[in-house]
Amino acid sequence: MSRTQFETTEVYRARDDLAPYDVHSAPTLPYGAVLPSARTPGDGRADRRRRAREATRGDGPLRRLLPRALVVAFLAGGTTAFVAKDKAVELTVDGTPRTLHTFADDVTELLAQEGVEVGAHDVIVPAPGTPLTSGEDVAVRYGRPVLLTLDGHRRQVWTTAETVDGALRQLGVRAEGAHVSAEGSRRIGREGLALTVRTERVVTVMADGRARTVRTNAATVREAVEAAGITLHGEDTTSVPASGFPRDGQTVTVLRITGSREVREDPVPFDVRRAEDSSLYRGTEVVRQAGQPGLRRTTYALRTVNGVRQKPRRLGTELVREPRAQIVLVGTRPRPTSVDGADHLNWPGLAACESGGRPDAVDPSGTYGGLYQFDAHTWRSVGGEGRPEDATAAEQTYRAKRLYVRTGTGSWPHCGARLRG
Repeated sequence: MSRTQFETTEVYRARDDLAPYDVHSAPTLPYGAVLPSARTPGDGRADRRRRAREATRGDGPLRRLLPRALVVAFLAGGTTAFVAKDKAVELTVDGTPRTLHTFADDVTELLAQEGVEVGAHDVIVPAPGTPLTSGEDVAVRYGRPVLLTLDGHRRQVWTTAETVDGALRQLGVRAEGAHVSAEGSRRIGREGLALTVRTERVVTVMADGRARTVRTNAATVREAVEAAGITLHGEDTTSVPASGFPRDGQTVTVLRITGSREVREDPVPFDVRRAEDSSLYRGTEVVRQAGQPGLRRTTYALRTVNGVRQKPRRLGTELVREPRAQIVLVGTRPRPTSVDGADHLNWPGLAACESGGRPDAVDPSGTYGGLYQFDAHTWRSVGGEGRPEDATAAEQTYRAKRLYVRTGTGSWPHCGARLRG
């Protein structure tokens, strides 16, 4: 039986004790006894009847005491229940403890009564909803946002630690030998903070034929190289970007670079433009304007990496001089084939004797050429252009006829007789 049930039973027992007075169960006085207020025996009976009527109407002394007894009994039971619901607990909020009395049934109700608001990242021990008992310890630790940049990777995390050192331990970040952007004792407020951590890493640097291994918390590859005692000069660089983040176990090679420039000038070919000229015989070409090549200047970068010459890299090109086109006049005038006094002669026979009938024939000395073995001077004297062996057979025959009209067969002392027969 609980205490409350026990107290309720006692109340009902008190009510039974205070039941109306029963005259039939009253004690009998000894024979001849007289009450102090009695005057006659008849009056005694009347008095007993009066007391019986008062008891029946509820006007008797015991009936008047009944309501007071009930009130006292109920107050005693309520006080006991009130005392049983009260609990003494210690509530610690973010490290600040206080002892208080509460009628809350569980942790959730306690926090609501005390106005303690909690979020998804806060930690409550015991867990919300846990029933409360007197003497319970309840702790609330608020979550704090930390914008953590760890070895170059940024992310937002939450911690209930109140200091930087505590946050690093809670997040499992190795702080030994690391670079931390804030003091370890710095307190973290509810608003959180931004924290940069570079842990200690092992980096191997290859330079000048040697390998150097260092433990460093450098922020860039360049800093790690410098920590290894290596200096970059001029165009020197590294096998990975110097501004990159050095990783644990990474090997970085230093590239010693020497550079120079080279300028090259190359000719630019000229165009050939042809124009028709009716004053020139067909098949005749005359260079009116000689072409001139242009000049292009190109600059190259020459590099030697660790003593090995690299492929030149073109830096830029400029046109120093424009090329000048060559203009060639092309004859369109029909060439004459007839010469008075020479058309009836045996020109094929002369050609066969002089050159074997070949228009492009040239003698071993290179002096005479064509069907009729003209030298350059004689060819030009009869209006020929260029070299005789380059002209058409008809052109060569026409020039030979003109030569015959002027000199006869004397120009061909050995084969001239063929013209007659």
